[in-house]
Order: sequence, then structure tokens, then C-alpha cells
Amino acid sequence: MKTVNHWIGGKTVEGASGNWGPVTDPATGAVTTQVALASADEVDAAVSAAKEAYATWGTASLAQRTSILFRYRALLDAHRDDIAALITAEHGKVHSDALGEVARGLEIVELACGITTQLKGELSTQVSNRVDVSAIRQSLGVVAGITPFNFPAMVPMWMFPLAIACGNTFVLKPSEKDPSPANFLAELAAEAGLPDGVLNVVHGDKVAVDALLTHPDVAAVSFVGSTPIARYIHATASANGKRVQALGGAKNHMLVLPDADLDAAADAAVSAAYGSAGERCMAISAVVAISSVADELVDKIRERAEKIKIGPGNDPVSEMGPLITKAHRDKVATYVTGAAAQGAEVVLDGTGYTVDGFEDGHWIGLSLLDKVSTDSDAYRDEIFGPVLCVLRADTYEEGLALINASPYGNGTAIFTRDGGAARRFQLEVEAGMVGVNVPIPVPVGYHSFGGWKDSLFGDHHIYGNDGVHFYTRGKVVTTRWPDPSEGHIGVDLGFPRNH
Repeated sequence: MKTVNHWIGGKTVEGASGNWGPVTDPATGAVTTQVALASADEVDAAVSAAKEAYATWGTASLAQRTSILFRYRALLDAHRDDIAALITAEHGKVHSDALGEVARGLEIVELACGITTQLKGELSTQVSNRVDVSAIRQSLGVVAGITPFNFPAMVPMWMFPLAIACGNTFVLKPSEKDPSPANFLAELAAEAGLPDGVLNVVHGDKVAVDALLTHPDVAAVSFVGSTPIARYIHATASANGKRVQALGGAKNHMLVLPDADLDAAADAAVSAAYGSAGERCMAISAVVAISSVADELVDKIRERAEKIKIGPGNDPVSEMGPLITKAHRDKVATYVTGAAAQGAEVVLDGTGYTVDGFEDGHWIGLSLLDKVSTDSDAYRDEIFGPVLCVLRADTYEEGLALINASPYGNGTAIFTRDGGAARRFQLEVEAGMVGVNVPIPVPVGYHSFGGWKDSLFGDHHIYGNDGVHFYTRGKVVTTRWPDPSEGHIGVDLGFPRNH
């Protein structure tokens, strides 16, 4: 059986806690790997390695940092298929989707390669007599990232490349459900020339998480995961004096107006709801259809959903793979089996789906629930599986009010041909990311990713300008150099005069 250990100080370090977690192949249900679960002492060793490395990395030149990042970007590009294969083996998503994940992560590496521009400060000269004022941004020190199972390569790459480009050192705690991609990313960084200890990976469960949240040498924590855990991360790390960005869960809505291209809207709904088996925080899980077109739209979604090919992620024919664990698969199924009793019309029920030859895999088919009420479990909870709810509204205003009443505010979309309606929506909807005829509005790397309300805890979104600001802190320097010909000025008890 394969063993995944920690990566500390530029080398593999065997787990010493005696605790191990199972990693399964979601397509077969078989345990293929064991992963070390770190103790608090092992987390401390990783933080200590990062702290030692920061003594030199924090003062390394921008040219040194970016030259390593450029080499790292080239290695990641050359190993796209290898990273994607690890994702498929442990997460289950199809290979093409895994390649897309790697590509989106690479965007942030590319942003980090241009950190010289992002870290430029400001200068005002002659604010008073021979007085200049400059504003600079400096690194924080040791920072940590805690990342989810659904994007085991992309989300870590949303964090550590930017953090280390800004001069910090990093401790990554990836999901213990699919740990191998994180180690491979760290190994490639070492091959690119990243000094030992700048990037460390510790695997673990709540013990490791809590050790990072309370460690006195960790200056900041980035997190992506469910809302309850995001709230806990934010409260605990903040109470321990750390800067925190904690991205939580979502219930992303797609509003479809009567003038929309219904074929395009149906294509988008199927892609956004069922891609990556619905295990995306940016998945569209609720379509809000204006009543006059709802029946036709549901029919079009059903026709498309029935044609999606489900199978092992390494089969080129497969368009959707299994869910990450059997327990998660069973939980997702309960929302479908209980939907009718809560008033929904079950248009498609995927709970009985299996794949020939892979009967023990964590399979579930596509489910489509129509006429869902806002007080049902399927609507209120983040299901994180291939279940699409359709709700109906009579007017734009009613649909908007429904969306804004959700406690989540991660992403949303509107499908319409009316530019005026789209403009109103993008200004009036209470969500951090908005798509206009775009079902999954994940911003490109040089804009920031993040939601509102219960989808984000902390002031900073992830990557983009917000990411640079999160991993640095500002300092303002006021300087006066007397003119060589100037004599001694003497004591002046008054406030400095700028006018």
C-alpha cells in the first residue's frame, strides 16, 4: 500500500504520531493509500522549518523569488498530466476536469511570477520641506493554508505561490482524503530551486488544524471549506492574533429570465450543476426559473442530464466520476430520497446508479428536483453533489428576493438577453461573484475570488490584489534629509507643518 508522509524542510519526513488515515480510490472503493496524520509536535516541526527559512527567504531579492517561480511554472506545465492523474486517483474527477483544475492553479503561479509589479509601493516627494513619504508592503513571516478535498491541487496553488512570492514561508495542511497532489507540488517546487523550508506540507485532521490555528509563530491562515468550519477557523485563529481569510460554503443560484436563450441556459445549468460531480463551491445548485419558461427549461435540463456519461475518471469516455467517499455519497442520496416528502417533484433520481465492473465505487447519478421549496433540506443545505434544485418565481423581483434571502453569497448567475436587466442584477444581487450568461463566474487570477455573507469570514478574498494584500502588511515611512548646506535647525515643539 502506498504511504503519504509529510514534506518538511525540503524532504520527506515519515509520520511519527502513529496515526494514519485511509485514502480510497473513489471509482473502486478500495483503500489504496495511507496518509500520516500529524501530531502537534509534527506541526511544530514544520512551522519551525518555515520560521528558520524565513530568516533568509524574507530578505531574498524579488529577482531570486521570481526566477524560481518561473522555473516552477515550467515544471508544473510539463507535469500537468501527472498532477491530474493523482487528482483522478484520489478524488475521482475525470481527467479532463483534473487538467482544468491544474490550469486554473497555474494562473496564480503566473500571477506570482509578476509579483514585482504587485509589490511596487508609493512615493510622495516634498510633502513638507525636504520631507518625503513612501508606502511599502512587507511579508508577514510564516503563513498557513488549510485546503479542501474537492480541489487538491488548485486551491493550494491559489495560496502558497502568492504567499512565497511576497516573501513569506508556508505550511500547507491539505485534505487527508486526497493528499498526494500536495506532496507532488512541493517536490516540484524543490526541483525548481525553492529553498528548504519555504514550502512545507503536513497532513492531518483536527489535531493538525488546531495546532496551526494556535501556533504563536503562524502569522496568517488561509482556508477554503464548509461554512461551519470556516466560521470555526476564523474565530479560533483570530482569537490567537492571526490574520484570517476563511472561505466557506455556498448555495449558488442561477436566475433564468423569460427572454433567455433556454438552450444555452440548460447547457450551462447541466455543466455548472453536475461538473466535478457537483463537488464545487461554485457549482450552480439552484436554478430560479421565471414561471413562464420553467416547464420548458426543466425539460431541456432533463434531456441533457440523461445523456451524461458517468464512469471512472481515467476512462476518456466518462464525463462525470464518483463522489469522494461512500459516506459522502450516502449523505448526498438522502437529499434526493427525502425530496418528495418535502414537496419537490423528483424529475431525475440518480441514487440507484452503479457502474458495471465498479460496483463498490462511490457512484451516484444525476438528480433533478423541480418545484423545490425554500424551507426544504435540499434547498437550505449545501449538498456538494450532483443534485440540481429548480425553484420558480413569477417575476425578476421575486427571483432576486429569493436569492438575496439565502444566507450564502458566494456566486450567482443570470441568463438573459436584456442588458438592462443584467445590469440591475449585478448591482442588486448580494453575492461576491456574478456571472452574466456565465454559469460559473470564477474570476481569472488577476482578480480576486470570494463571496459575501456566510461564504466568507475575514476581510480579504483569495488571490488577485486581495491575495497580495493578505500576505503582506503596509508600512509608511516619512523621511527628511537635511540639505548639506543647511545648518542646525534647533528645537521645534510644534506639530510638523506641511503647508
